[in-house]
Amino acid sequence: MDIKELFSGIEGFENVSPPILWAMLIVGCLIVLVAAVAIVISIWLAIKYVRFNRKNNSSNITGGDAARRILDDNGLNHIKVSTWGSFLFGNSYSHYFKKVRLRRWTKDKTSLTSLAMGAEKSALAIMDKNGDPDMKQRVVLTPLIYFGPFAFVPLIIVGVLIDIFVFNFTGVVSIISAGLGLVFYVLSFIFSIKILKTEVKAQKIACDIMLQNGLATPEEVEDMKKLYKLYNIQYINDLILEFLQMILKMLELIARIQGKSGSSSK
Repeated sequence: MDIKELFSGIEGFENVSPPILWAMLIVGCLIVLVAAVAIVISIWLAIKYVRFNRKNNSSNITGGDAARRILDDNGLNHIKVSTWGSFLFGNSYSHYFKKVRLRRWTKDKTSLTSLAMGAEKSALAIMDKNGDPDMKQRVVLTPLIYFGPFAFVPLIIVGVLIDIFVFNFTGVVSIISAGLGLVFYVLSFIFSIKILKTEVKAQKIACDIMLQNGLATPEEVEDMKKLYKLYNIQYINDLILEFLQMILKMLELIARIQGKSGSSSK
């Protein structure tokens, strides 16, 4: 297959080298594959979520009350349990604000899902209190996770502007800045995986607490473990998809710079 013929309909790609075009094609195919998997996981998670969210837990306790009880039992009376939006923001624990934040429908429902989320986020607060090494890493890494994605676009813009106004658009600075942005993004990806390790540990602690305190039956805990597992798989899948999309954007930028440079040299 002639890769140049495949991209012949895209303006400005006539002078792009075959390796870049092949890389774009491969990454594009991977994005389609990962996106398809993400859709399947999202549908399966939604089915499980609705099923467990309609099923009341045996203790008839809301996610907010469960979180409050677990925190108080572990000497964390100063940690607040607050409502955190309804759709845009997820359930979380904040080390800096000393809060367990739960979605409105999580905080006020007596479902298995609500109990699972309230218990897990409270477990993160317990880990924080106990000086868990993974939790300490999480606190340090969380701000850095957002730096990579936010820095990528500004770095590219700065690189392109320098190319245009200083180097007559040779493309060298743009490629270097894009590469630097990609490095930051890779680091954010690695840090995100490290944070997932903390979530998994918190899920295990939450399950143990619920069993020990009689908040859930062994059968309910097994159901919650399945829910946790699906959340973790979706988290990883979403990270991979975002990473591939960022690589494709970088390749497209390099291709357009290369194509423009090739046209200028003729």
